[in-house]
Amino acid sequence: MTFPFRAVAAAIIVTCSALPALTQDLSKTPTITLAGEGSVTTTPDYAVLRAGVTTQGKTMREAGEANAKAMTAVVAALSSVADRDIKTTRLATQPIYEQENPPRTTRGRITGFQMVNQVVINLREPARAGDLIDALIAAGANEIGGIEFAVSDVSKKLDEARVAAVADARRKAELYAKAAGVGLGRVVGLSEQGVQSPMQYRMAAPSASGGGGETPVMQGESTLRASVSMTFQIIP
Repeated sequence: MTFPFRAVAAAIIVTCSALPALTQDLSKTPTITLAGEGSVTTTPDYAVLRAGVTTQGKTMREAGEANAKAMTAVVAALSSVADRDIKTTRLATQPIYEQENPPRTTRGRITGFQMVNQVVINLREPARAGDLIDALIAAGANEIGGIEFAVSDVSKKLDEARVAAVADARRKAELYAKAAGVGLGRVVGLSEQGVQSPMQYRMAAPSASGGGGETPVMQGESTLRASVSMTFQIIP
């Protein structure tokens, strides 16, 4: 049995004209949007320590020789640390000018020179930080810039926090849907609102004069956080 061409064309037109109405109905589906937060607590697994030597002399050579001698002893105190974990971050010599009273707008005459040699140390055993600081001071380091504790595999830990944030948003959505007497449909929107890397704990620089005691260092714990926004369809 065959259908007239006009009848078939009319059926197609009727079907197509109904599509916009269907799409419009779907777009009007009620939704609920909730924020979710997740966190992961972890122990820092490495520390970053800054140390160095600053020396002075009447001549640049005198300041340099004194610095080289002191810094050699400091580097020797780092023998337990791998070479790849020690990096020179500053090596500079600058003149010392005479301080006049009252001060003039122009610099006074040069009275000596100062040399600075600083290194940054990646300590993969944070528990050793206190002992290492004591050894550096005993060796002659007169600059300890503080210590920071951090987590090496931050991305992996943040992923755990992200998963927890999504679960938190879904839990809230299910709670609200149940309280409202409606069903919860599929996820129609998801975005990350932000992440927070672990706080780096900085210890104030200990006295370089030494005191015969051990330097206490507490690495504590770090918390990583993530937040998301999720939108769910609501089923009446």
